[in-house]
Amino acid sequence: MQYAAVTGWGKCLPPAVLTNAELATVLPTDDEWIVSRTGIKERRISHVRLEELAYVAASRALAAAGLQAADLDLIVFGTCSFDDQVPNQSSGLQLRLGAMSAAAMDVNTACTSFLYALSTATAMIRSGVVQRALVVGGEVITPLMDWTNRNVAVLFGDGCAAVVLEASDTEQGVLAEKLGCDAAARGTLVIQGMGSRYADFERRLGVTDWVFEGQEIFKRAVVGMSEASAAVLAAKGLTAADLDLVVPHQANLRIIEAVARRAGLPAERVFTNVHRYGNMSAATVPVALVEALEEGRVPPNGLLLLPAFGAGLTWCAHLLRWGPRVLPLAQSEVQLPPCEHTALELVKSLISRRAAAVGTAV
Repeated sequence: MQYAAVTGWGKCLPPAVLTNAELATVLPTDDEWIVSRTGIKERRISHVRLEELAYVAASRALAAAGLQAADLDLIVFGTCSFDDQVPNQSSGLQLRLGAMSAAAMDVNTACTSFLYALSTATAMIRSGVVQRALVVGGEVITPLMDWTNRNVAVLFGDGCAAVVLEASDTEQGVLAEKLGCDAAARGTLVIQGMGSRYADFERRLGVTDWVFEGQEIFKRAVVGMSEASAAVLAAKGLTAADLDLVVPHQANLRIIEAVARRAGLPAERVFTNVHRYGNMSAATVPVALVEALEEGRVPPNGLLLLPAFGAGLTWCAHLLRWGPRVLPLAQSEVQLPPCEHTALELVKSLISRRAAAVGTAV
């Protein structure tokens, strides 16, 4: 049987950090209110578009794998905050990298997009269609944020990460996966203002309002992630005690803790970085995975569980066998352009532009 081993990894976080205290200068909130409900202390605000973050993350992942962009057969980009709806996000990354032999496709299942993309690329490697794939999870969601709505504005941030998959005869990569969707609750998380239904000239596209039913999302997220996690463990005849590390979607610390309790997992075997970045949607799991490697939390040949949920409400869990190598083969010298503004300045600019757009909308 052919497997899809993870051989490279890289992340890219914008340098501008927005703290809760700074956010409180533009929203009726404070650090205690945010931390007590979410566990989030700060988040990143991007000064560049998603393609730029992805280019840096992908370059680092390729270097870690010891590969060139020309070696790739496939790029799968998981995101819901495209720079353009058409053409797709992955084709821009293909061009930027110079990966001209690679097919390029996008996957949008909101916060689960990276893991759904991982399933897609893994299946294509297993079937022999491709040998090497780049899987990206990234978002620049802050320009689409309603900065007047504290229930959502405190939650989200920008970031990107990528992994390289290569065909392998050894048992590595995704060993089991469970994907699903609780579509009856799709109305609990809606970004109004994105999509053709809003191209009616009564609302300016890109000027968004968020429907976010937090308590209902919380309950369904815990159930979805927990049941998917149990299913993938059962599929391989394993229990939570067999896991070396759980790297969950970083939406809310309370959700992560609830899922861990249901699985009987001690805190030291659950990786969290939500306090640093907030919810980066499709970027949360791959960024957390890269940071777990950087912090020495992933042992050689370790067994990892990656559960997630997203708008839709999509949910999933992936059981992943890491390989023997936990250090990159090389480092990329690619860097982001310098950021000349603070995160708060960037947010205030977004607020001003949104206000101007609302004022000029037909």
